[in-house]
Amino acid sequence: MNELSNAITPDAEAQLLPIREVVRLTGVNPVTLRAWERRYGLIQPLRTEGGHRLYSPADVEAIRSILTWTERGVAVSKVAQLLERGANSRAQAAAVVEPRVGEWGEWQARVREALADFDEPRLEQLYGQVFSTYPLTVVFEDILLPLWRELAHGEAFGQTSRWLFLDAFLRARVLQRLQLAHRPGEQALLMAALPGQCRELELLVAGLLLNGDAGTVRLLPLGQPLDELSLVCQAVHPRALVLYATLPPDEALRRQLSKLVLALDCPLALCGEGSELGRDSLAGTPIACLGTPGPLMQRRLAQFLAGHLDT
Repeated sequence: MNELSNAITPDAEAQLLPIREVVRLTGVNPVTLRAWERRYGLIQPLRTEGGHRLYSPADVEAIRSILTWTERGVAVSKVAQLLERGANSRAQAAAVVEPRVGEWGEWQARVREALADFDEPRLEQLYGQVFSTYPLTVVFEDILLPLWRELAHGEAFGQTSRWLFLDAFLRARVLQRLQLAHRPGEQALLMAALPGQCRELELLVAGLLLNGDAGTVRLLPLGQPLDELSLVCQAVHPRALVLYATLPPDEALRRQLSKLVLALDCPLALCGEGSELGRDSLAGTPIACLGTPGPLMQRRLAQFLAGHLDT
């Protein structure tokens, strides 16, 4: 049993939350939280001398990640491995920007205040300010998307309305940025989501993060049939087809992707958490796995396309 250490700093101790507050924030009941702790070891809360559980912000984020995976159909018994591999992937990209979690939390608190009042002008102002302060990857992966996912999972009164407000706002702004980044006449990268694996904002942000020196990104709408992508590529002639995946490909999907590769006249790559988690299963195939952090995706894609030019 982990006990509350005397060495913990006052600031860190102030951030610890009792189980009732974690239930309010995540919508997960105490029985489930205890099962995730005892049976699966997915979270490790601290304990007071009286035996009461105290959860850190990292524990809350882990709980939200567990929810995300289980909502995607992953068994709880498999989640620990996915969380560990996802954490390793994020750690490899951490050197790009020095983490300033306290500052990111302050920005999230300001956005929450604007959302509470459904204040679009204030939200627009904060959106511009955060973009002038941090790189694109930090803005979305460390500040806005974590808050968006938090609101999506919450069950407090009014939280769904605030999530819808933020979701609509961000989708409009990201789509605008993608349109501004479009370079007419340039051979584009074609990007689509694997069926049923993400919401529209996640695909839009992935396209924005992938957009760079490798070329303009053209997004296909959610619901694009996998078996019709070869038809689209024959008409569009993209530099590459990139599929966004939130889950590692299972055997059935790997067979579908292998069939798709044979029908394409352009390279095929996966991006997103699922691509990083499925790298081993796709090793030795012509399908590239680009990962999920923006700079890592861009770097791997550039290497992948350069390799195809050399062949």
